[in-house]
Amino acid sequence: MGFFVGTDVGGTFTDLWVSGSDGHTRVFKSPTTKDVLSGVIDALKMASEAYGIGFGEFCAQIERFGHGTTVGLNALLTGSAAKTAILTTRGFGDTLEIGRLRRQSAGMNETEFTDAYLRNQFAPLVPRSLVIEIDERIDVSGRVVTALDEAQARAQLRRLREQGVEAIAVCTLWSTHNPAHEKRLRELVREELPGAFVSVSHEISPAVGEYARMSTTAANAMLGPLAGRYLSKLEATLRDAGMKVPVLMMTCAGGVLPTVALNDRPAYALFSGPAGGVMGSQAIGEQIGLRNLLTTDIGGTSFDVGVVANGKPIMRSEISLAGADIRVHSIDVDSIGAGGGSIASVQFGELRVGPKSAGANPGPACYGRGGTLPTATDADLVLGVLDADNFLGGRMKLDAEASRRAIETHVAGPLGMSVIEAAWGIREVLDSRMADLLRRMTIERGYDPRDFALFANGGAGPSHAWVLSAELGLDSFIVPAAATAVSAFGTGNSDLGFTIEQPCFARVRPGGAPNAEQLAKISAALQGTVAEVRRNLDLAAATGQVRVERYVSTRFRGQTHFLDIAVDGENFDAAAFKQVVQRFEAEYETLFGRGAAFSKAGYEILAARAVGTGALPPPALATRGEPLTCVKSRAVIFRDPKIPVDTKIYETSFPQRGAQVEGPCIIEFPGQSVVVPPGYGARADDFGNLHVKKHQVQ
Repeated sequence: MGFFVGTDVGGTFTDLWVSGSDGHTRVFKSPTTKDVLSGVIDALKMASEAYGIGFGEFCAQIERFGHGTTVGLNALLTGSAAKTAILTTRGFGDTLEIGRLRRQSAGMNETEFTDAYLRNQFAPLVPRSLVIEIDERIDVSGRVVTALDEAQARAQLRRLREQGVEAIAVCTLWSTHNPAHEKRLRELVREELPGAFVSVSHEISPAVGEYARMSTTAANAMLGPLAGRYLSKLEATLRDAGMKVPVLMMTCAGGVLPTVALNDRPAYALFSGPAGGVMGSQAIGEQIGLRNLLTTDIGGTSFDVGVVANGKPIMRSEISLAGADIRVHSIDVDSIGAGGGSIASVQFGELRVGPKSAGANPGPACYGRGGTLPTATDADLVLGVLDADNFLGGRMKLDAEASRRAIETHVAGPLGMSVIEAAWGIREVLDSRMADLLRRMTIERGYDPRDFALFANGGAGPSHAWVLSAELGLDSFIVPAAATAVSAFGTGNSDLGFTIEQPCFARVRPGGAPNAEQLAKISAALQGTVAEVRRNLDLAAATGQVRVERYVSTRFRGQTHFLDIAVDGENFDAAAFKQVVQRFEAEYETLFGRGAAFSKAGYEILAARAVGTGALPPPALATRGEPLTCVKSRAVIFRDPKIPVDTKIYETSFPQRGAQVEGPCIIEFPGQSVVVPPGYGARADDFGNLHVKKHQVQ
């Protein structure tokens, strides 16, 4: 049997999704380990045992291995990335410290943003002592104003070598227009520090704006040695075990690439886990004919939300974390610290849930690993949503008494209420925070949530979806068969994908059009990005159909932010510009309201971008499952903490096509519990996805 495998390393669990050549799928979960690699191997060994074959035999039969990880993200957040120095133009050494007005709040959640004590907690990615100014200067036209002082650069590099620097980021002024000095500095780094990882800004972030360009290049350099060691070790371990295919890494933009294609740009995979979740939901949406999706993923530490509109994920040009803005083309996924491990506490007489998480160790109090603080998982256990004897398919036993003690000590006692009321309050606060994020991702961006289908993913997503859908005015939600490991599903199902950008500036007066020289520059930039995308997909061994989409970054003249607007043809002429302007204004008014567009300002085109995908053969997916079996019933709290409801409990690993149940009930999968509240019914489609819908009141 051949296996399609997708893996995702989360903050609490490492998820593994496996599809056999017969189309039947299975999901496995293993606690995330400190070294990350062990958690992946543990999950693979669980899979080999489940299929009744040895670990080596299982690895030898893997036909595709997709991977997403938080290794790079955690390294930046915890300051454990490689020791990195920056080489930049004389006079621009303070760029990272100056940043932007919001640098000290970039990446903060809504709770952290309002806490004055958390301001100024983020140091620049690279300390000022390791930012080296080099005598050189290129102007905006690409003309060399001051020649590169190579002797000075060599002397500084030798000093950095003595300090044990592992990586170098090179970011000089206007290298986007003339990269000659950056290219020469890279050569000097390789001569003076042959073992150091080197990253140059004109390749990693070829966009105007020195702060974001330097921040991105620095982050990429810091991750280079770490990502290289981790991925090479993972690939070597699996290869030694018998795996013959390469590890395909999920990128921020939503495609997968062999790790060798990402060796020099690890920042492109920084948000691979959340991106995998959206891509997994998109793949399921295509199967069942849905093009507008709200993708939610509730894990142990965070609540992630993405939007798929008209069959395509909403994208963004920057991601923010740890006080840094990193300019990487990415699927737009917003997160808050709200998950199964979110810690509940009483502060100044108010109940708060998150953003701090108990993580995997010690985890919630009910895990029995030394945790004593109450979490959302403890609340669900007390409310009857979770089964203490059937958590993770029975592989882990929960301690309900420990949950009650934790809630009593830290929430119920201080607030003067019963344990049940306190647990219900924890859930209400958590659900309200998550609903606010969903509204922020839809209503505040010009979308009506009622036009979308809500996908409930993650270990805790299917148990909260009934509340979240009601908060948005929806009468239904969908729980994918692979909901508990949707990011892993996404890494195992996505096509090859690569994105490249090239600056090309054109300013157009109101009512005017670009001149011939400007049109030629934009056309050349589009053609150059397309060629680079095709070259990288060829390196990734794309054998299927290759599709390339073209975009130009457009804004009203004088604005700071821009929108990426699709371009139909390879050549950019006056007709193409007119079409881009029409699309830009329509999209602008969708986002900011009718009448917001202001054509009298004129327009600016900033950059060309090409997004390429190379089709990979999808795994076969079975359409037969097993009946939903009622195994018992128990009291569950739904809408009123004082009124427990007798609730049927069903068990399945993959529901049979057409299987139906009526609420109130809970359908327990290995790794997730689908709550069907009173007044709702659930039906399984051909692919094992559960459609939970509210009954119409006659």
